[in-house]
Amino acid sequence: MLVILVSFAFGFGLALTRIGLPPMVGFLLAGFAYNMAGLVPPDGLDFVAGLGITLLLFSIGLKLDVKGLLKPEIWASAAFHMVLSTSFMCGALLLAKYWFNSPLLDISLATLLVLGFALSFSSTVFAVKVLEEKGDMTAFYGKVAIGILIMQDLFAVIFLSASEGTLPSYWALLVLGLPLLRPVLYRLMDMAGHGELFILCGLFIALGVGAEGFSLLGLKPDLGALVMGVMIAGHPKAAELSRALFGFKELMLVGFFLSIGMTGLPTMEMLLAAILLCLLLPFKSTLYLLIVSRFGLRSRTSLLTTLSLTNYSEFGLIVAAIAVSQGILSPEWLLIIAITVSLSFALSAPLSRYSEQLYRWTSGKLIPFETRRVHPNDAAIDVGVARVVVFGMGRIGTGAYDELVNIYGENVCGVEHDPARVDRHRAAGRNVVLGDATDTDFWLRLQMDPYLEFIVLAMPSHCGNIFAAHQIRNLGISCQVAAIAKYPDEVEELHQLGICAAYDMYEEAGSGLVQHAMRGCDLKAPSPSEA
Repeated sequence: MLVILVSFAFGFGLALTRIGLPPMVGFLLAGFAYNMAGLVPPDGLDFVAGLGITLLLFSIGLKLDVKGLLKPEIWASAAFHMVLSTSFMCGALLLAKYWFNSPLLDISLATLLVLGFALSFSSTVFAVKVLEEKGDMTAFYGKVAIGILIMQDLFAVIFLSASEGTLPSYWALLVLGLPLLRPVLYRLMDMAGHGELFILCGLFIALGVGAEGFSLLGLKPDLGALVMGVMIAGHPKAAELSRALFGFKELMLVGFFLSIGMTGLPTMEMLLAAILLCLLLPFKSTLYLLIVSRFGLRSRTSLLTTLSLTNYSEFGLIVAAIAVSQGILSPEWLLIIAITVSLSFALSAPLSRYSEQLYRWTSGKLIPFETRRVHPNDAAIDVGVARVVVFGMGRIGTGAYDELVNIYGENVCGVEHDPARVDRHRAAGRNVVLGDATDTDFWLRLQMDPYLEFIVLAMPSHCGNIFAAHQIRNLGISCQVAAIAKYPDEVEELHQLGICAAYDMYEEAGSGLVQHAMRGCDLKAPSPSEA
């Protein structure tokens, strides 16, 4: 059965990627198809799915800025949206109860409130997956979206504890002493090296210390993994650990998406109910757009944040499962929520994929919603009179910037979307501005720049580099362009877009090493006769 399930997942995932949808939508369809074929789910699938979510929250914690959650655009947006969206969903369900004569809607007002609350949440799993694929986890709009989702997760923990009628034990107060554990965790990471022991160290901290420790204290295990990620986020090897666990986490999450589709076989009435719930998504998204725009976010940032959250959450499945186990809901609702979540993912995926195109089509209508005060982290990008612009100030971008300064002097500007990294570069004396290379407004302004001669695309995300290359070509920006890539097919894709120099980081690293060694060791190349 396991081989068949893997075949289903690969086949549907590959097919959906061919039409521009994320593979996760294919995994959802694979789960439904596997279930409809009458096959039995393999043992341990739910365990794998739970492990994937736990590791996902741990990886979020590794990149989470705790202070950022205290910013009004995060906590206030999450709180206001939860109240307004829950009220709206309850009202819509109440109207449906009186309009449609269906046994599915023969539920109490208290149950309607629970369903409305569950449908007010957006999916952390889906949003993180999409943002990771686009390379926008550290973009400002990505941080706002993830921050709102984290706040929703905290609301969920409180609700689950109350709905199950259990309260954490007095031992739960021990979590207040967790900062004292940080030196021990840091020491473990230092001792683990960089190989397989390092990966096991990360799994031990996430699952052993975090998830299992919180479970013993009567707290949500997933919350424990998130807290442990936050605890070690400041360690120099935190980013390395996130990369090391990435493939393992991705594989476990396949089990999560497959398990959603295996909840049961839907009837036509259940499918119709799920479709009607998905028709409410535009209203839920409009609430997000109106709320986040009140905190000084530009129309583009507000729209991209909203599109990342335009879906229903897997948390709805958890709420439905608890309600079914307590006899509050009929078992049919568990399958309805599963179908609704799956359909919302399928609808949200293309919206996120083509978010910039959607912004271009709607920018004129969205600008009136902007406030006069612009958020300091969302100001328009201004590179001044720079002759050279470097996008992505990571290690490669920084090296390129420093080399270009030796050639062009002060006429070099770096663009980076991580505020903390921008501050570090400015402290080091570099001319770096905060901005997102996928900002359509910026490229339209750059089109009119008469000083620009050279652009370097050094972003770690290939999607980001491809988007920038498309903008340069489509807008007819006349300058030389160089870009980095990780694989030969990515190099070919960049060349097809008119990039004059696409640098394969891995393939050409050896050449760079030899050239550096020849200069550093004062070696001279042998003459043809000596060779």
